[in-house]
Amino acid sequence: MKRSQDRPAQPKSRGRRVADSRAVEVASRLGLCARGVIYVLVGILAVRIGLGSDSGQEADRSGAVGTLGEQPFGRVLLWALVVGLAAMALWRLAEAAFGQTVEGGDKWSRRLGSLGMAVFYTVICVGVVQTALVGGSSGGRPGDETSKEYTARVLDWPGGRVIVGVFGAVLIVVGAVTLVRSLMRKFVKNLRTGEMPTTTRRVVTVLGIVGGVTCGVVAAGAGLSILLAAVRYDPSQAKGLDETLRSFAATPAGPALLIAAAAGLLLFGLYSFCEARWRKAAEHGTPAEQPAGAAGPGTRPGAP
Repeated sequence: MKRSQDRPAQPKSRGRRVADSRAVEVASRLGLCARGVIYVLVGILAVRIGLGSDSGQEADRSGAVGTLGEQPFGRVLLWALVVGLAAMALWRLAEAAFGQTVEGGDKWSRRLGSLGMAVFYTVICVGVVQTALVGGSSGGRPGDETSKEYTARVLDWPGGRVIVGVFGAVLIVVGAVTLVRSLMRKFVKNLRTGEMPTTTRRVVTVLGIVGGVTCGVVAAGAGLSILLAAVRYDPSQAKGLDETLRSFAATPAGPALLIAAAAGLLLFGLYSFCEARWRKAAEHGTPAEQPAGAAGPGTRPGAP
């Protein structure tokens, strides 16, 4: 029995080496920075809407991209964002193909989630490329319009009502899980908190909690609108990010709730930059045959 415990672990497979490579680590950090840029811009746009200074820009991805393209050297900034989004998509694709570098990362549910994120960021990346190619002056079609059009198309498919309903329900579940995991501070285990000063660690934790809870609420709200579109067979019920945020202003809390949600998205963008800086990564250059149980800290990072 002791001999089996002392036996060295098998060398990593080629796929596992790819997933744990320096290139994938760099891609993950670039992708997190790109995510941060988008959420910060969306948060700023939504705050302006809540304060009554609506410039006509959508508080969603298209609005964020349009705002970035209007800045000096806007096209250069857009191509930099393309690189970051492509890196994020490749990172998630590597996780889908080889598993996440966390305990239980080879589960089909985790791989499927990574594949979904890879597709999501690929679509966004393609949209930003199209904007950059036409001059960077427009963020493309508004997300709300696109959501309604796609929902209408799917509803016309055989069984489309069920597909739309399931998608909305899944989005609600994802939002709820994100909210709960954020409140439970699950994201902290994915960070190198030991390298942070005490004040920095507290600030990053607050950013992760508030930002994650806000993203969960917004995702659940968007999912609920899609589910209602299926139940009522009415694609106009489906809301994109911009319309979901604006609907918060229609509650008894008024614009204050919209501003709070906008601030939460902005904070999540800032947290994304922090995660890019302090995210745990697999150790590089370690022996291929490391004794079982000898892996040091940081060898199995989390991947929310």
